Amino acid sequence: MKRALNFFYLVTVAITVLFFAGCTDKNVVIDQNTEIANHNWAYIDKFKYPVKIDDEKVPYNLYMNLRVTSDYRYANMFVLISQTGPDKKKTIKRYELKLAGKDGEWLGNGSGNFYTYQLPFLTNYKFPVKGVYTFQIEQNMRDNPLREVSNMGLRVEKTP
Repeated sequence: MKRALNFFYLVTVAITVLFFAGCTDKNVVIDQNTEIANHNWAYIDKFKYPVKIDDEKVPYNLYMNLRVTSDYRYANMFVLISQTGPDKKKTIKRYELKLAGKDGEWLGNGSGNFYTYQLPFLTNYKFPVKGVYTFQIEQNMRDNPLREVSNMGLRVEKTP
């Protein structure tokens, strides 16, 4: 009986591992999110994400992942995204992220009191060389802290 239970347990674990291994998207380089303490994103909170690029000939899509509560006060958000390449050269660009339509309707996917966004900021982008690039994301609004922002992150994927 004990031998049969051990075999059953081993088979169950093997099937589970194979299932989840098959669910991963091979085009995704990174998809990482960071929780923002107390839903208050302050100027000093600058989130860094290292991204290893193995093929500079392939185009990539880069997205900012964002999650806000329904109490977020604005229809948009401004962020600064800096990119530092393997050569240590740094570029910074300001982006406006549209979160709601003119009618006030949230554009993200809602679940309970939260709205989730995956907003593209670079599409079909080719990195100049192979290596590790570091992306830093910081909020660039007038409010400090920016309230009702619960998570933010970065997704980089090879363009299919």
